[in-house]
Amino acid sequence: MDYLQINRESWNKRTAYHIESEFYDMASFLAGNSSLNPIELKLLGDLKGKRILHLQCHFGQDSISLSRLGAEVVGIDLSDKAIETAKILAQKTNSPAKFICCDLYDLPQHLDQVFDLVFTSYGTIGWLPDLNRWASIISKFLKPNGKFIFVEFHPVVWMFDDSFEKIGYNYFNTGPIVETETGTYADREADLKQEYVCWNHSMSEVITSLIQNGLHLNTIEEYDYSPYDCFQHTIEFESKKYRIKHLENKIPMVYSLVAEKK
Repeated sequence: MDYLQINRESWNKRTAYHIESEFYDMASFLAGNSSLNPIELKLLGDLKGKRILHLQCHFGQDSISLSRLGAEVVGIDLSDKAIETAKILAQKTNSPAKFICCDLYDLPQHLDQVFDLVFTSYGTIGWLPDLNRWASIISKFLKPNGKFIFVEFHPVVWMFDDSFEKIGYNYFNTGPIVETETGTYADREADLKQEYVCWNHSMSEVITSLIQNGLHLNTIEEYDYSPYDCFQHTIEFESKKYRIKHLENKIPMVYSLVAEKK
């Protein structure tokens, strides 16, 4: 099974719908609004003059938002359609952000520099089979004392079935999960059907992979909401804060961590 080819096609198909979706609100973004959320903005701090590597950047809204804060940004993504769009958006917004289309694990063949920060967020590691290789890439591209800033959906969320009625999946990584989806999280009505391959990763797998690759954990936090309305049966209890209505604040939905390369 060529998971890279399956997932590249899946994200290429999604990208066309995502660009047009309310979810990504392109009009506001082009007018100068940031696509970044308070969770990651607080962790990122002052970015003026910082070099940032943004892993799995989709079509570049967050990368360009980082560059608007004064950072020198390189975004990478597997989807050629997403990266084509990112380059167009960078031109339209006069952003100096640069973009590379490649599989994350192949990045050393495409890039040779080190960064102050490596950043990745929301729905990224589930597309990767091997977190030890992921962490080794992060470590390779961080300068000494550089920081990895990570915000991700909590692994507890991925245990549930789509309607959050019952436990449908293993908390631990027991191998690839192959599924077919209609629509997409950014537009559930989209006339779209695609197969994809993903993996569940426990908190211990994430943290251990970072530690074993020379990263020291500074902070880890868990949040009882998602800043995105990308799940079923949600309720917005505060502006841009969503929970599963019938689960209220009983489950963690997102976590963040900062790790430093020693």
